[in-house]
Amino acid sequence: MESEKYLEGQSMQRPPLFESDGFIYWKNRFETYVKSKDLDLWHVITYGDFPPIQNNPETKKDEIVPFDKQNDDLKKKLAKNNEAKMVIYNALPRKEYERIFMCKTAKEIWDTLLITHQGNSQVKDNKIDLLVQQYEQFTISEEESIDNAFARFNTIITSLKALDEGFSSKNYVRKFLRALHPKWRAKVTAIEESKDLTSLSLDELIGNLKVYEVIIKNDSEMVKGKREQNRSLALKAKKESSDEDSSTSNSEDEEYAMAVRDFKKFFKRRGRFVRQPHDERKSSQRNKDDKNGKSERKCFKCGDPNHLIGECPKLSRNYNQRAFVGGSWSDSDEDEEEKTKDEQCLMAKASNETS
Repeated sequence: MESEKYLEGQSMQRPPLFESDGFIYWKNRFETYVKSKDLDLWHVITYGDFPPIQNNPETKKDEIVPFDKQNDDLKKKLAKNNEAKMVIYNALPRKEYERIFMCKTAKEIWDTLLITHQGNSQVKDNKIDLLVQQYEQFTISEEESIDNAFARFNTIITSLKALDEGFSSKNYVRKFLRALHPKWRAKVTAIEESKDLTSLSLDELIGNLKVYEVIIKNDSEMVKGKREQNRSLALKAKKESSDEDSSTSNSEDEEYAMAVRDFKKFFKRRGRFVRQPHDERKSSQRNKDDKNGKSERKCFKCGDPNHLIGECPKLSRNYNQRAFVGGSWSDSDEDEEEKTKDEQCLMAKASNETS
């Protein structure tokens, strides 16, 4: 029941559970745990068991001491061998325990785990070469954040360190600065001029870059907001211009329609004054009368059916002939000036025809 109060990794009394997929991660945690408990245990795991040997004061030589002749100090030291095996057992699942069940010492168990999950020296060298290549080709894209870039970079350098390979802190700092996108060039130059890269830690560099990243992000958002505002204003102005053009077009259409109506009205009015030449009109009238058999029209002045009032020789020049043209006349929509001109034209025409 007491063990249920703790989760894996939260108790100093329980070693971190084995992880085959993250062996390097587990290896570092397990090493730290064992060293925190007892340095002698880690010595046993890496260098082998303590032998039951004790210096013989008579011969001045180290000799194997039988169990019944071992003193308490030697027995406590030899107990470290089993404690080291036990701490490894407690960290392994059943599947891994069956793999190392035949191992006699803690060192044999540890070496078996290293070869199985980390590989032998050749595999280790290949892994190191791959990580070094990743380290040298490490770059940071324009859109990648500093946190994400540092997480990738840290995975590479910690993996190298776990394989007993690595670079100096100064090299890490310079490599990360060179990997930054060109948009960081101004900041990189400022850091190189103001900081001593030989004493600048990688964590301090990351913190400095994150502050600058926040400033860039804020500036970018301000520029984007200003750009959106200008775009909205442009769209609004375009819409207003379109509405104004539409209104102007409608107004122009209305003016054009009114002009057409006035034009048609004008020519309709003017068409009432157009008369045929005297001879043609008289011939046409006679042909029509001959066709109908008789004339239904006669002069209103003298009653002669052979001519109209406009042709009557007895018609006075001052007589207003407008009332008789076409049988009816209506000029309620004309202005006075146009009426006067039309009347003068008709009277002049009638005068010429009678003369």
